Amino acid sequence: MKKFFLSIITLIIVSFLFVARGETVRILSTNDMHAAIEKMPKLAAIVDSLRAIDPGLLVLSAGDNRTGNPYNDLYEPVSYPMIALMNFIGFDASALGNHEYDSKIDGLASMTALSNFRYLAANITCPPESGIKVRPYEIFDVNGIMVGVLGITQVGGLGIPDTHPDNVKGLSFQMPEEVIPKYKWLIDQCDVNVLLTHVGFENDVELSKHFPYYDLIVSSHSHTQLEGGETHNGVLITQNGYQLPRVTLTTLEVENGKVVNKKAENIFLDRFSDHNEVADALVKHFKSSPEMERVVGNMATGITTYDALGVMMCDAWREELGCDIAIENYGGVRYDVFPSGPITVKDILNLDPFMNTAVVMNITGKELSDMLIACYKYDRNRFPITSGCTAVVTYTDSSKSQIKKLELYGSDGKKLDMKKKYKVMANNYVASIADSPRQDQGESGTATTASIIIDWLEKVGTVDYSGRTSFTEKW
Repeated sequence: MKKFFLSIITLIIVSFLFVARGETVRILSTNDMHAAIEKMPKLAAIVDSLRAIDPGLLVLSAGDNRTGNPYNDLYEPVSYPMIALMNFIGFDASALGNHEYDSKIDGLASMTALSNFRYLAANITCPPESGIKVRPYEIFDVNGIMVGVLGITQVGGLGIPDTHPDNVKGLSFQMPEEVIPKYKWLIDQCDVNVLLTHVGFENDVELSKHFPYYDLIVSSHSHTQLEGGETHNGVLITQNGYQLPRVTLTTLEVENGKVVNKKAENIFLDRFSDHNEVADALVKHFKSSPEMERVVGNMATGITTYDALGVMMCDAWREELGCDIAIENYGGVRYDVFPSGPITVKDILNLDPFMNTAVVMNITGKELSDMLIACYKYDRNRFPITSGCTAVVTYTDSSKSQIKKLELYGSDGKKLDMKKKYKVMANNYVASIADSPRQDQGESGTATTASIIIDWLEKVGTVDYSGRTSFTEKW
């Protein structure tokens, strides 16, 4: 505990020396926490220590606070564990990440109503009847220094965030570059100007080129791990992986209403043993569910790839639903490491946390091929994982930005017949984003895809998917 406090104090003293000439603003930022409630007591202790030295500390989240932990995601009211912990820590604002929409309009309205901090997104329009409380920006007075924070939510290829279209029905979105210029007047009103975005690091680098008058971009969505921060076109950008491996302390020196110096430093949560005892008690309360620890199967050999876990998921769906082929988008597999040993209900709900349902359709080999390519394009050029067929994907170059040729093979090793119809399963998210033409749009069941995996595991018992993959890539 003593070492913990010395480390934090040393960090702050260094920051004070760095800004000795002028007034300062300090911002502690997180991104893509994905319901890592177990790490919140450490985060609370860090915030306590920082605020003891600088009461004006701003605490910001760049979004995706939820989705990734069943103790949070299945809780009622929706996502309340993360909201309660963020309220307790004293977050000042959060961007809307694409996963904030996973609980649909009613769930998002409930989340914003229960949160003591502001949700910021300038490029979303919510009808009043939705009940969603979101603002485009907020101005914070930090010891007389005006800090303007403009929020931006992610917009994907379908003109909506990366979530199921049903989750955002009635909401409308604009591209960030269309909206940000409308708030340039904030620059003159504030001493410090921050973009709180959920669009991904590469997109934030582009934003820095178009809007160099921002001092800081608190970035997220791409799970990019930066060492402190990176400066692009004069704009400091920060981001830290996902599920709270680190947080960033940004120190801004202000003279005569302008930022004249800035520095970003990582704080590693795993290096501190101290934690806030109240937050610890909250986490213990939220995790008091014996059902989550129920063992449903056994992993014979440890897994270290998304591909292997994705194939296991697809095998479960295909076999349980009696289909020829099953599909999962690559981004739908939520972790890539699983040790040998027991598999619990919690493990499967972590692996497949979206509460998706299964859609079964009868489509031709050509329609399947088109669907896989459409899914690849929407899912940030990552080829889907399958069961019941394998793929050889040839790209135009090593960037994998365009598919030149796609060959599909059945479980017998023979090429799929492009005219023959196959019974294909995809979850309702994949069915919606893979908007290729097909005659049969399929029928959706009521069971969640996670519950189907659990049922399958309880039947098969021990599984071994080490080294498994469903596609080969060439260029």
